[in-house]
Amino acid sequence: MINRKSLELWVGLFVAAGILALAMLAFKVGNLTSADVMNSYKVTGRFDNIGGLKVKAAVTMAGVRIGRVSAIAFDNKKYQALVTMDIDGRYQNIPKDSSASILTSGLLGDQYVGIEPGGDDASLKSGDSFLRTQSALVLEKLVGQVIFNKAGESAPAK
Repeated sequence: MINRKSLELWVGLFVAAGILALAMLAFKVGNLTSADVMNSYKVTGRFDNIGGLKVKAAVTMAGVRIGRVSAIAFDNKKYQALVTMDIDGRYQNIPKDSSASILTSGLLGDQYVGIEPGGDDASLKSGDSFLRTQSALVLEKLVGQVIFNKAGESAPAK
């Protein structure tokens, strides 16, 4: 039979492992596990609607994380969101005419910025802006449009 001290030790180890697992899960969900970008340069994009995009959201190209969102601000003159992104220094050759879109990972997942490469020979430099951007799709707007369109179709013609 296991003595009391040994049982208490095993219970303590089990509780410690559980706390460690919860901490790892919290870091993973909080998007804090990835290392920060190294030797980064800043680029910006203007969006009409950023949805639920947050600072530290991923910036990806072809599904590979190449940077993070570093700041989000509102432009009072153009009434748009100004999103500043830190791009890892290893990716210096992103074409200048590339476009940025706010995408969602999964149906109810986190939002991130996806970059589609252009064909320009010149590359983005620190301080440059994306000329073409696509705002986030807002699920509530889409549902509202579908309901409005269905209601319009079913109304009798006058």
